[in-house]
Amino acid sequence: MREEQAEPARIVILISGSGSNMLAIAESCKKQEMDANVVAVISNRPGVAGIDRAEQLNIETQVVDHTQFSTREEFDVNLIRAIDEHSPDLVILAGFMRILTADFVRRYKGRLLNIHPSLLPKYKGLHTHKRALEADDKEHGVTVHFVSEDLDGGPNIIQAVIPILDDDNESSLQSRVQLQEHIIYPIAVKWFTQGRLSMLKGDAYFDNEPLPENGLQLTS
Repeated sequence: MREEQAEPARIVILISGSGSNMLAIAESCKKQEMDANVVAVISNRPGVAGIDRAEQLNIETQVVDHTQFSTREEFDVNLIRAIDEHSPDLVILAGFMRILTADFVRRYKGRLLNIHPSLLPKYKGLHTHKRALEADDKEHGVTVHFVSEDLDGGPNIIQAVIPILDDDNESSLQSRVQLQEHIIYPIAVKWFTQGRLSMLKGDAYFDNEPLPENGLQLTS
């Protein structure tokens, strides 16, 4: 469990696009809904809307363009340097569309969170809304989890579960899931900053108790 500290928790958020989840977390910090500050937003793509949004909130931003590096390993080394300049307590992946190396994941083990638009362990990877519809699932949702070396495979923390409606298409389902993302990601971050959430021996713990495989679930 993270030790309580006098200073607010320092958060670095990694993005690749619009940064809507970044914005939800940053605004929660600004409203003092958690004892934390987003000290930097780093994008692997230049010119994305998320960078503009962060700058509007007076958050320091940086671009580490993955296309400027010849290997994934070289990119990750430079990304680590950029992150570590800010001495973060927590690193958050918020629509960060890069597969990270094992060395990167191990460096931030236990303080690296991701959000994935499915009810993990179902539908790891891409096109989750389409896959849920094609499978005629009755429910869908989104998961916040600790990051492990397995793609979308770390222990689950919290899930938001929504019904799939008869008239849902990929776009409508994505929109309804995204609304839930903006609710549960700040919740998980707040738990971490309160010291209530931790990863021990590959499992997620909340208030010193192991979480179930799916994590805590919110149903709408």
